[in-house]
Amino acid sequence: MNSFKAGIKKEICRSTKSCGGFTLVELMIALTIGLVILAALYNLFSAQNKSLSVQETIVEMQQNARAAMDMMATEMGMTGYDPAGTSPAGISTFSANSIAFTQDLNGDADVSDPNESIAYSYDSGHLRISRNTGGGPQPYAENVEALNYTYYNAAGATTATLADIRKIKIEIRTRTARIDPSYATNGGYRTYTLTSYVTPRNLAY
Repeated sequence: MNSFKAGIKKEICRSTKSCGGFTLVELMIALTIGLVILAALYNLFSAQNKSLSVQETIVEMQQNARAAMDMMATEMGMTGYDPAGTSPAGISTFSANSIAFTQDLNGDADVSDPNESIAYSYDSGHLRISRNTGGGPQPYAENVEALNYTYYNAAGATTATLADIRKIKIEIRTRTARIDPSYATNGGYRTYTLTSYVTPRNLAY
């Protein structure tokens, strides 16, 4: 009986090859395969993580430009607002990358209240747009490579005469806050340009 059991066990070991365990070669092969799989998973994770980081930076750059444009366009659209008809509301000074304007928002016949006298200018040294409401220039939008204004008269032609300005073109070019090593252009900084036209209807009066 014992010899019969021993024969069965020997046959099982021969068919499954499990009684003798793994050889050193088999362990090395399994370890190598495991390392290859781990390396592939790591490379995949790194690539996805890098792509996600780049996309987040691009979205942040675009939102930065849109937020700056929305506020500037809204405030410039009210340039010259003067319901009382007695305040000197309108564009005060202008240039290719700066503009100052006033508006009597509360109708009290002056432009000395908060946010009634506004100036936007480009700070090329710090790559940002500054906003001044009377207390000095304050950082308004960061990572800005360019801010340009173009002025048009009622006929749609560009003008350099203050009294003739009826429409303003705003152009902003922002860049990513961080360098993308895989992006060879512009020193690794991706850029985004946004353009908007503002027609302050109060300038026509």
